[in-house]
Amino acid sequence: MHIVLTNDDGIEAPGLAALERAAAGLGATLIVVAPEECHSGCGHRVTTNRSIRVDDVGPGRFRVAGTPADCVRIALARVVPDAALVIAGINAGGNLGADIHHSGTVAAAREAALHGLPAVAASQYHRRGTTIDWDRSARWVAEVLEAIRSREVVRGEFWNVNLPDLPAAAADPEVVECAVDGSPFGLGYRLTDEGWAYVSSYHERPRVAGDDVDVCFGGRIAVSRVRAV
Repeated sequence: MHIVLTNDDGIEAPGLAALERAAAGLGATLIVVAPEECHSGCGHRVTTNRSIRVDDVGPGRFRVAGTPADCVRIALARVVPDAALVIAGINAGGNLGADIHHSGTVAAAREAALHGLPAVAASQYHRRGTTIDWDRSARWVAEVLEAIRSREVVRGEFWNVNLPDLPAAAADPEVVECAVDGSPFGLGYRLTDEGWAYVSSYHERPRVAGDDVDVCFGGRIAVSRVRAV
């Protein structure tokens, strides 16, 4: 079995290396097809107006001059046409609630789901100024992958996983299956010499009790089923 790994932070990102460690126990051949540079916040943008360079940079590793969605499209069409699963991440930052519409990480999983493949998007929420323990993130994602590997999803659905920001000495968090919070972001902007700067606080965003934002901010792992369309 072949599993495609990708992300939106770029092929050299530590979160992708952590994902490789997390997926190592799935008993499959892992093929990395990831962007050459960071595309955080690019959403589901795809490239159709130019050729996309793909470089073979090592055994089972392909660097793509395109977006996360491009990576999945090329992987399924040419690089790994027999892929059984696509996993995107581990993103450096949460992809909760309304984030799923602008996240490149989630877009990669959504693109796979659009083509009928099971897919997972994994993200590590962290407060500004904190350092991510990628070994811990990898362990948590490995546990989630093991927990959901036997769970069936309807064709066109994918899993969105968000890990909480916890102190180093904290116990491992509970895994909670929950809905995606549809609350909008705050619309705070401050005028600067360069234009309008967004100033709303990500952590203080609106949330619905029991949905993914509330679950993750409350210190638990949020696992949500998401429809591709």
